[in-house]
Amino acid sequence: MTRRRRRLQRALLRTMMLAIGVVMIFPFLWMVASAFKSNKEILQYPPSLLPTEWHPENFVNVFSDVPFGRYMFNSGFVAITVTAAALLLHTMAGYALAVFRFRGRNVLFFMIIGTMMVPFYSLLVPLLQLSKALGWIDSFTGLIIPWIPHGFGIFLMRQYFMDFPRELRDAAAVDGASHLRTFFHIALPTAYPVMAALGIIYFIGNWDRFLWPLIIINSPDKYTVPLGLVQFQGQYSTQWGTLMAAAVVASIPTLFLFVALQKRIVAGVTMSGIKG
Repeated sequence: MTRRRRRLQRALLRTMMLAIGVVMIFPFLWMVASAFKSNKEILQYPPSLLPTEWHPENFVNVFSDVPFGRYMFNSGFVAITVTAAALLLHTMAGYALAVFRFRGRNVLFFMIIGTMMVPFYSLLVPLLQLSKALGWIDSFTGLIIPWIPHGFGIFLMRQYFMDFPRELRDAAAVDGASHLRTFFHIALPTAYPVMAALGIIYFIGNWDRFLWPLIIINSPDKYTVPLGLVQFQGQYSTQWGTLMAAAVVASIPTLFLFVALQKRIVAGVTMSGIKG
């Protein structure tokens, strides 16, 4: 009886997870199907999931109507640069906060955690004024530098390195290794799963960021993908089919990255999230 009850519970759980998965993936499937539809068919009522007439030229229009390839390059450059810099600096900061003992360490850590509670919109005006004073307006520097520091990354890496074996550091010190060498050659290679989880969070966040590029960027040649998607929305009409095709193209890098690193993401969150 107990075994039968367990089987029933597993079946119900899987059914529930499948239903939630269908609900979550339906908007994406609708977007993909709409990318092959005409404007008239997208706006018709009642709507249809699959197009009656396929329009693959929508994907051609994505790159012919606007320089969408340039927008994707800009977003990729910004997202990769921010992710790489943030992973290196946050990993070093998390290692220092977890391993080294110095006065005010816990106070500094809680101050870093406190920055996560400050909403971005309250920092928008000061950040814009600072960027203007530093000459970062309408530049890739203004898109990259403000988003490298983040309390979550330091917190996640600190949680992981809290259980880093002291014996490994002592053995490296006996062999004459410096703190930097110990970090780069011993500690860092063990943190790759956590860094993969953190990296995809940073990459997707910077790939999809819209408000800050909208405020700071004026030149069309520096537009990112979210700003490029707006180019398909006119004052009096919107190219819905082309817009959906552009959204599908824009989602490919993040979708590929997630599928390629999903095992490392789960492992990284599991390894770091339960440590105190």
